[in-house]
Amino acid sequence: MKTLDVKGLPCPQPVIQTKDFLEGLEEGEVFQIVLDNQASANNVKKFLNSQGHQLISETEKGEEIILVVKKAGSKKAVTSLTISCEVSSEKKDLFVIIANDVIGKEEVLGKVLIKGFFETMLVQNLLPDRMFFMNKGVFLTTKDEEILPILNELEKKRVEIFSCGTCLKYFGLEDQLKVGKRAGTDVYLEGIFYFKKTLWIS
Repeated sequence: MKTLDVKGLPCPQPVIQTKDFLEGLEEGEVFQIVLDNQASANNVKKFLNSQGHQLISETEKGEEIILVVKKAGSKKAVTSLTISCEVSSEKKDLFVIIANDVIGKEEVLGKVLIKGFFETMLVQNLLPDRMFFMNKGVFLTTKDEEILPILNELEKKRVEIFSCGTCLKYFGLEDQLKVGKRAGTDVYLEGIFYFKKTLWIS
């Protein structure tokens, strides 16, 4: 059974990811969605119902909510679908946008600098709350074997790591994401508006 893991994704990403995932499935195919909060589960169930898909079961295992779903045939028209996203009144501290796989214009030096940036962040425990990789920055979350181990360690320290879905598709890297989650512009905009500081690296 195919599985879509949307744990840790901010609203409305679980619904968006579910919609994209369904496009790759056959009619009548059974799959499961793994979530980690009831608000997201409720939104996904609303979406599935609006499209005519069948919810076979809903179970809880520890902190996980697992929905088992059967894909419907023809798409059902959506008249009105309200997605409820809770926004915390308390802003997080630091949002980092990485828009290149180097720092600066000099390629060789730039690779050394960006590796040093992440290494220092990790060693000194100076951690952002969220990092969003876009444009050529997605090469760092997919193909850069020197950077990937560092990013994996940062993720273990609860740094949220997201990669621009449009950028992954543009560079043909959709199936090569090795750390973090795929996300859209909603995560990017949320970071700009709901974090105290935003740092742009390009």
